[in-house]
Amino acid sequence: MPDITDYLENNLTTCFIGKKLCYLAITSSTQDVARDMADHGATEGTAVIAGMQQTGRGRLGRSWLSPVGGLATSIILRPAMSAVPLLPAISALAVLRTIRGLDIEASIKWPNDILISGRKVCGILIEHGLINGIICYSIMGIGININFDTRLFPEIAGLATSLSMQLGHELPVGRIALHLYTELEDLYLQSSKPEVILREWAAHMDTIGRRVNIQLGNSTIEGTAEAINASGHLVLRLDNGSAQEIVAGDVTPLPPNGQ
Repeated sequence: MPDITDYLENNLTTCFIGKKLCYLAITSSTQDVARDMADHGATEGTAVIAGMQQTGRGRLGRSWLSPVGGLATSIILRPAMSAVPLLPAISALAVLRTIRGLDIEASIKWPNDILISGRKVCGILIEHGLINGIICYSIMGIGININFDTRLFPEIAGLATSLSMQLGHELPVGRIALHLYTELEDLYLQSSKPEVILREWAAHMDTIGRRVNIQLGNSTIEGTAEAINASGHLVLRLDNGSAQEIVAGDVTPLPPNGQ
């Protein structure tokens, strides 16, 4: 794995994402390392990669299992305020394009979980650094299950999969990182065209058109996921016919009626 930095430095053709790398064989969380670097002035595009995380975390305060064999990376971004709402879509699409480039069919569960045949293969966490309530940087954390058997980990055995399990062989983690950073930069540089990004995001989202349960804090609501609006929020059509805009929440697809 230490060769990943040499591989990326020799092959990465991006302008800024991944051009500065920090590789750690073991760390608590790449998010924490990247945040500290951002607080100390690290340039946009600086990427942290860990061979293994001890306390990786995901959305909604959940832990993220991050053993050896996965890609755990956090990228420092300093986006314009207009681009901040697009970061969930940009990150999800970058991963989706990377995986589909391996001839693996994948989809997005709103907002940015990546699924293969209904099983999670990637989690994304976006956090922000604030000064006086103003976002001064964003940390985009991405964890992709690549070269390990999720069935060996009871906590995710029935819920997750990995790229190697799908293909039947291991993959160079550096090659996955290279394609991810390339796709990420391409999409990030298109943030002045939000309608293009949101259209592609919605087109690959298996949430749309399905009846779902959404947990909002301590409460839950049900309805049909109808669309993604111009803000990237989920539009839920409730049973009483009204529409509710979902800014953040945990979405669980429900089986069709009668099943």
